[in-house]
Amino acid sequence: VQLVESGGDSVQAGGSLRLSCAASGYTYNDYCMGWFRQTPGEEREGIVSIHSDGVTTYAPSVKGRFTISRDANKHELYLQMSTVLPEDAAIYYCAAARNCYSEDWRFSSTYDFWGQGAQVTVSS
Repeated sequence: VQLVESGGDSVQAGGSLRLSCAASGYTYNDYCMGWFRQTPGEEREGIVSIHSDGVTTYAPSVKGRFTISRDANKHELYLQMSTVLPEDAAIYYCAAARNCYSEDWRFSSTYDFWGQGAQVTVSS
């Protein structure tokens, strides 16, 4: 199983950035996908999830600014980040879970597979 994030970069506050996650080695369309982020000394924070049927759930911290999407044919996951804030700076991880319909989607223990992370820095 592999989840490989890409697109991490430095972005100006107020700007936009798109992260991608390429998945392989498992039945992608059977799994819920999520994006997490982590800063030094903090726990990994679940920010958004998307089910195979397209149902999405966003954390309040990113709702209205970030958009998750997935491509069933390419086995890819995306995170479109807009109106980026300084507090969005973090390492971003994609993750796959067999089931994340409950509120447990926010917890890292729900997820079975993880990417290596992509660094996002924000300059003001």
